[in-house]
Amino acid sequence: MYVGIKNVKPLPEYKLLLIFDNDEQKVFDVAPYLDQGVFKALREVSLFNSVRVQFDSVEWPNGADLDPEEVYEKSVAEEVGKVAG
Repeated sequence: MYVGIKNVKPLPEYKLLLIFDNDEQKVFDVAPYLDQGVFKALREVSLFNSVRVQFDSVEWPNGADLDPEEVYEKSVAEEVGKVAG
């Protein structure tokens, strides 16, 4: 089943709080991607924090984006109120 992203919030330590179409709330760690291609620029915190939802995925102004299916599979479920930020 395909699950798109409907909301994103940047968190400390290069993590994203994501809310999916099915209303699941999960946290995805972007840090492992920061040594790869276009993602290197996201080490600049102000650019990382400019993340937005675009066509049911997340993207940054520099063109970096993440596949919603991969993000869903590799993110960790978090209870509401448990995530700081």
